[in-house]
Amino acid sequence: MSKLGFIGLGIMGTPMARHLIDAGHELFLYTRSGVPADLTGAGGTACDSPSAVAEAAEITFVMVPDTPHVEEVLFAGNGVASGLSEGKCVVDMSSISPIATKDFAARIAELDCDYVDAPVSGGEVGAKAGTLTIMCGGTEAAFARVQPFFEIMGQNITHVGGVGDGQTCKVANQIIVALNIEAVSEALVFAAKAGADPAKVRQALMGGFASSKALEIHAERMINRTFDPGFRIELHQKDLNLALSSARAIGVSLPNTATTQELFNACVANGGAGWDHSGMVRALELMAGHQVAED
Repeated sequence: MSKLGFIGLGIMGTPMARHLIDAGHELFLYTRSGVPADLTGAGGTACDSPSAVAEAAEITFVMVPDTPHVEEVLFAGNGVASGLSEGKCVVDMSSISPIATKDFAARIAELDCDYVDAPVSGGEVGAKAGTLTIMCGGTEAAFARVQPFFEIMGQNITHVGGVGDGQTCKVANQIIVALNIEAVSEALVFAAKAGADPAKVRQALMGGFASSKALEIHAERMINRTFDPGFRIELHQKDLNLALSSARAIGVSLPNTATTQELFNACVANGGAGWDHSGMVRALELMAGHQVAED
């Protein structure tokens, strides 16, 4: 049994922490909105600050929405850094800036502690099932130290490279997912306005080269009009901001990522920040003057 910390107990973090508890580890927990009762009831210990979590734990996992939240959790007055001692480890499983990640890791290294960036893919479903894809950056030794805990929370676990490489991989993932959703959205809007049954079109395409997870899962959401998240547009919008800002920093053009971000922006402007990211189709429906299916 290991003493582990977990900070950030939202849609993703709560089931991830629960898997660690159920595996027999001692969990020290913190989240701004209060630790869920089912975690404390299962044996987790609620702490009053990130610093208290880091003091009690050998390895502290962080799962919060964005780069500024990670910086606050780590380095605010009662942050993780103030509770660390030599030899401990910080694992950031949030999806944040690769550039900022390298800075955060350097600051933690000054305390003689390890740092691993390990963003995830798989959404709420994967978090609950313990089947997340986990993309890791850090030293070989640090990765080996935390890999057994990743295996409790996920299935496809890859040590991509050095610190920041996990976040770079996650940004690449989010580019691919967004562009796939956009392609499915365009195809279904086209098919529906042309008079074809979008459900039948989806069924036919699932058997060919156009088949994808986006066609399987998100097209069904578009047809059934089930836009409760899943993965909120505002979070995918944040991830594409990371892609575009990082691309500017390294001198790379991402033209289709930029276009897809504009579709997310249009959704947010129409009250869709909290929609599932499959709700991108609504921006294309507005431009077409035609919905894939009735609400």
